[in-house]
Order: sequence, then structure tokens, then C-alpha cells
Amino acid sequence: MTVRENISLKPYNTFGIDVKAKKFIEINTVNDLKLALNKFQKEKLFILGGGSNMLLTKDIDALVLHINIKGIEVISENDTHVTIQAHAGENWHEFVLWCLKNNFGGIENLSLIPGNVGTAPIQNIGAYGVELKDVFVSCNAIEIATQNIVTFSKSDCNFGYRESVFKQNAKGKYIITSVCFSLTKSKHNLHTGYGAITAQLEKMDVKKPTISHVSKAVIAIRESKLPNPKEIGNSGSFFKNPIITKPHFNILQNNFPNVPFYKISKNEIKIPAGWLIEQSGFKGKTFGNYGVHKKQALVLVNYNNANGKDILHLARLIQKTVKRIFNIDIETEVNII
Repeated sequence: MTVRENISLKPYNTFGIDVKAKKFIEINTVNDLKLALNKFQKEKLFILGGGSNMLLTKDIDALVLHINIKGIEVISENDTHVTIQAHAGENWHEFVLWCLKNNFGGIENLSLIPGNVGTAPIQNIGAYGVELKDVFVSCNAIEIATQNIVTFSKSDCNFGYRESVFKQNAKGKYIITSVCFSLTKSKHNLHTGYGAITAQLEKMDVKKPTISHVSKAVIAIRESKLPNPKEIGNSGSFFKNPIITKPHFNILQNNFPNVPFYKISKNEIKIPAGWLIEQSGFKGKTFGNYGVHKKQALVLVNYNNANGKDILHLARLIQKTVKRIFNIDIETEVNII
């Protein structure tokens, strides 16, 4: 376990922001993590996973623990289902591909989401009608203060839309080391009715889709709209889709008859944040070496060595403009550091 100093975090965040970590340790085992937490318990810590859901706006004056614990195991199985444990440092999309290779279904709609397995429950990642909570069984986490391993059940996690206990009461108190999933082995329940999946499957001339077909359709859709972080720095969707009340929606629809929406409940309506941002004139707009992606208004991008403060300023400008035009507050999905 080596402590490195003044390390650039540019390779460790998908926005490609070049800030420095005062100290940096690569964590490859649960035991390494326990030892580091015990040895450096008086140090200020910064926990880093896949770096896919953050915007770094300054140097990190702390000890960065990069969670890189690997491993995927079958815990139990029967004729129809399998329980898989994946460790925190596994790349999420590679884990999805591993499941597809073994014909394990349930997360194919979550293909190509950036980040690692360990951070997926924190955000309750979701896409195309599926959320992580739909297949979640439990996760193991180390309590930072005691170095004890704690198991969180699905109910313990208090999952919501892009929410979990790890962003609420447990924020900053635990480090997830592994996650257990319940996936199907046969009679897979395909989710093809959300977004453009059905149209993409038709385009692919697929009559009887499999979980692999659904994954390929999702990948094709995402690649057509979202920039590859390896080519253009970004963190995927920067903003959450806002949920407003029915009376608020009635006023909005009266003023903007073409507004798209998704009914959540009798009195809750979800509005696509990308539509609000596009209607506010930001889609494809550039500000020197950063801006809003030309194909997806939800995505803020770092074209060439932009700094985090500039991108944060743009995010605040977008929020202010959407509020002025639509009287809707849009929250950031990305964590601002």
C-alpha cells in the first residue's frame, strides 16, 4: 500500500479535469481499505471510485482512496435466478457484459452507464425504464469510523429516483466494497417500451429480442446521443429530470403545449430536463473549451482542458435560466466537489 503525493486526478475522472490530490492510495483489497482507514483515521479522506459522477472544481487537499477492488462471483442460483456478487472496483459496463455473456438478465437496459459497481447503489443508477434497485439484493460496506463491515439490505438503502441512504443519513460514513444482484437465468423480463428501444430493435431487424439485443439497442441509442468520455470529457447526464405537481404541470402545459412528460403518480409529473435545457437555448452551445453537447442537452462537456469552475458556472447559468423561463428547479445529478 503506497502513498503517492501530488497526483493528477485527470485519468481518474470522466470529465478529464486536471486537479491534484495531496495524497493518493490505490485500494485493491478490502484488507487494504481497512488498513488505510485505521492507519490514516486522523487524515481528511476523499473516496474515489470510477470518477464518473463528479465535477472536480479544485485540488483535493486530502488523502484520496481510489477503490479498485475487483472480482465477480456467483453466490447462489436455482433454475430461474442467480445471485451475483460484484466488487466495488469492477467497471459497471464490463460487469453488464459479463452478465450478458452468461445469459444473466436484468441489467441489460443499464448498458454503457459510466462508472464502477461500488458507486452504482449510491446514485441508484437507472436508464430506459430500469433502475439498480430493481435487481439489488444487498451491499457490503465498511464503516469509516470503526472499519467494521456492514451489510445493507434493499430496504436499508432507501432507494429513490437517483437517491439512496448513501446520499442521505449514511453520506460520508461508509465505503461500499461489493454489491449483490438477483438476475434471471431464463424467461427474462425484457423492458423495451421505454424511449427508443423498440424503434432501435426494429431498425436492427430484430423480431424476437434477447437480453443481448436489448443491450445492443441501448448501446446504439446511447452512442448516438452521448459523447464517449474517453474522447470528450463528460459525466453523462448532469441534471436530474425534475418532478412537479399536477397543478404546476397544468400551468406549464398551458404555456408550453408541446412539453413532454411522464406521469409518476396522480399528483406527480416528471419533465425531461434535457427538453427544458434545449428550449432554453443551451443545446450545442459552446463557451470556448467547454459547453453543452450538440446531441444531448443534459450533457455538459469538457472539450479541451477546461476547469471545473467554468463548467460549474455554466451549470448554474442553465439552472437560473430554466427557473426563469419555466419556474422549475433542476437539480444536478453530478456531485460537485
